[in-house]
Amino acid sequence: MKAESIIFDLDGTLWDSSENVASSWNNTIEASRLPGVTGVKLSGADIRGVMGLTMDVIAAKFFPKLSPEAQIELMEKCSENENDFLAGCGGRLYEGEEETLKELARSHRLFIVSNCQQGYIETYLEYSGFEHYFTDYLCWGDTGLTKGETIAELMKRRNITNAAYVGDTASDMQAARAAGIPFVHALYGFGHIEGDIVRAEKISDLVGIFNE
Repeated sequence: MKAESIIFDLDGTLWDSSENVASSWNNTIEASRLPGVTGVKLSGADIRGVMGLTMDVIAAKFFPKLSPEAQIELMEKCSENENDFLAGCGGRLYEGEEETLKELARSHRLFIVSNCQQGYIETYLEYSGFEHYFTDYLCWGDTGLTKGETIAELMKRRNITNAAYVGDTASDMQAARAAGIPFVHALYGFGHIEGDIVRAEKISDLVGIFNE
């Protein structure tokens, strides 16, 4: 696949923080003492099931008994505490990830676009130590836009005319299509996608996909 720039999704594509995110959110939910979330306890599987959705949609799914205003307020607290929590314990990086990024960065500009809150991508970069491989990043917390629109915004900002998006869910594929760029499915991630598309069974496969 010919692409001057490679734009990555984060969760399920560059790391798996779901178990630690669940622990952090459960602490915040319990500390909130809100009647509408009494007994709510999230698992890593719950978090993996909503990866790629915007934070407002996730809040409505997990806290349906709260008012929309209370959902957003609690979600903001979860997100803030999550960044602090992950700064210490991080997430699971994929085998061969640094070698893959290092090789791709020799001939491509690398970027990240995620439907996360502000500070989350920075937490990944600080924890992994991979910041020097990436040119820039943008997230829903920065733009308030759909992922496809955020990809397009990043491309405009960085004068990107030839790019591909690497993600692990159907919504990632839809975002790439909305932005008008090719998609590569990170099969090792969280999502299952039907159809004839380019797939990376492991992260190291991306070197062959983009450098062949």
